Amino acid sequence: MNLMDLANEHDALILAHNYQTPEIQDVAHHVGDSLALAKIAAESQASTIVLCGVYFMAETTKILSPEKRVIIPEPEAGCSLASSITAEQLRAWKAEHPEAAVVAYVNTTAEVKALSDVCCTSSNAVRVVESIDPDRDILFLPDQFLGAHVQRETGRKNIHVWLGECHVHADISPTHITEMAHNNPQADLYVHPECGCTTSALWLASQGDIPQARILSTGGMMEAARKTAASTVLVATEIGMLHQLRKANTATDFIPVNPYAACPFMQMITMEKLEKALVEGHHEVHVDPVLAQRARGAVEAMITL
Repeated sequence: MNLMDLANEHDALILAHNYQTPEIQDVAHHVGDSLALAKIAAESQASTIVLCGVYFMAETTKILSPEKRVIIPEPEAGCSLASSITAEQLRAWKAEHPEAAVVAYVNTTAEVKALSDVCCTSSNAVRVVESIDPDRDILFLPDQFLGAHVQRETGRKNIHVWLGECHVHADISPTHITEMAHNNPQADLYVHPECGCTTSALWLASQGDIPQARILSTGGMMEAARKTAASTVLVATEIGMLHQLRKANTATDFIPVNPYAACPFMQMITMEKLEKALVEGHHEVHVDPVLAQRARGAVEAMITL
């Protein structure tokens, strides 16, 4: 029995994050970023959601779909960014800034979301921050590079940024970009705002050393990929994203800035584990209902903007 037959037998919807391996992406019902997948799950009639991604994504799916059974094939698939701030650390930070609004990237644990005022994604972080009273301090967490991008775009001086990072994106360096741009001088350049090279990329572009850099979320990259007439696009993000970009536009050559930028946690999800999850119903994700309700408030505050 193939995976689609197994999914149908168990009334399951298979969702895969953009950073999953190509073989996982190709068997999923839907592929997207974490929030898009959580929203698809909430709107689905399926009773079971199988989330091929890291654990906080499965938590977010459960938070938005408390009545559904949410399964992750590998519960040890963590996230260096989500792990960079704990609920205890956030409580202490809030105590230092009691009047501040807390803006949490969706790449956070349920406990951290529950202590936050509003969530954001890489595509709407600027809009979320701009919706907050300009005189009110903001605690932005946990990604320092996305936070720097928001500071730059909004011009706000009252944003306090947590110094967390995604180790995969942080390791995509300005050197990677300059070397690839030198070898592909006519190429366009897409850079994810979690990258440690974002500020350098913008500066290098302003100096004419590299192509004009476009700072884009994964969703923004997909939209740009569908529209571009460029023959070559350099892409600075986790390499799993290249599979979706290439499927979206077969006429353009999408090249990773760093071909080794692969998330080991994402790659913990395998075809064997996915099949086992469908057959055995392991591993189910549980979020305390009270905690989930508080966390849901932060996510819904973002969605209603």
